[in-house]
Amino acid sequence: MAGGRNSTAVMKFILLGFSEFPKLTIVLFTIFLGIYLMTVSWNLGLITLIRVDSHLHIPMYFFLSNLSFLDICYVSTIAPKMLSDFFKKEKSISFLGCTTQYFFFSSLGLTECCLLAAMGYDRYAAICNPLLYTAIMSPTLCVQMVAGSCTTGFLGSFIQLCALLQLHFCGPNVINHFFCDLPQLLILSCSDTFFFQIMTSVLTVIFGLTSVLVIMISYGYIVATILKITSAEGRSKAFNTCASHLTAVTLFFGSGIFVYMYPNSDDSLSQNKLASVLYTIIIPMLNPLIYSLRNKEIKDALNRWKKRIFSVVTNYGIYFRCTA
Repeated sequence: MAGGRNSTAVMKFILLGFSEFPKLTIVLFTIFLGIYLMTVSWNLGLITLIRVDSHLHIPMYFFLSNLSFLDICYVSTIAPKMLSDFFKKEKSISFLGCTTQYFFFSSLGLTECCLLAAMGYDRYAAICNPLLYTAIMSPTLCVQMVAGSCTTGFLGSFIQLCALLQLHFCGPNVINHFFCDLPQLLILSCSDTFFFQIMTSVLTVIFGLTSVLVIMISYGYIVATILKITSAEGRSKAFNTCASHLTAVTLFFGSGIFVYMYPNSDDSLSQNKLASVLYTIIIPMLNPLIYSLRNKEIKDALNRWKKRIFSVVTNYGIYFRCTA
């Protein structure tokens, strides 16, 4: 099935992954395993911290905890399969498994687009309308925005899945990638993919450009408001609340644009694969750091948590010494 095109339906695909670096198998496996474990642990830690500290029960951190949960799910659609393939002779995946992986990967990616836009609006409300912030970003609205992001993301991916299942795969079944991504699947299809590409372009405009537009408009108002602040300290504080979100947006959309807007040629496959590592594996690990390193509220919450744990350990130590 890996040869020329024929009339036999493809029942499985071969993922080449990083097979072009056979001498680095153990090194790459160790690196990616470490990144995956750090991604899960750091995001879970951030979710836990936000949940247990009442000072962080505000809309900004509600969205951030949902972003962390999304990143855990997002990286888990790719990393476990990729890691298990490092030591397999035949890195195969069934047609059903391939389409399922792409469905969840696409759903979570589209959801993150919408969620980042919602977080941009949240920053606009906090900086441009501080006195009305709690009234504008009510708990009900926050839940609705997260639920709307998830529903919209999964609906957009479901439309893609229905169209993808209409395509025929009857020729080569080798995917030069470490997961089932859409551009590589379209290359292998025996069907005319013109309609599918048009539909994908429409979805890109709806999700990608609309999300970016919402974020740009929000930050246009934010910049105008920050410039009106007279004190340097006030401007710095306002900017710091947005810097982490802007960094995350730039990394996510920048790497996605490079992969999906860059021409698919033999020379670009390796570059696309490296860029895919960035937005599927690296960025979900970096997000907790991006939102925490320069965030005073997160640092204060972490210190309170450490003191609470230390106090509990100390009290138990005193209790056991007294009862001994």
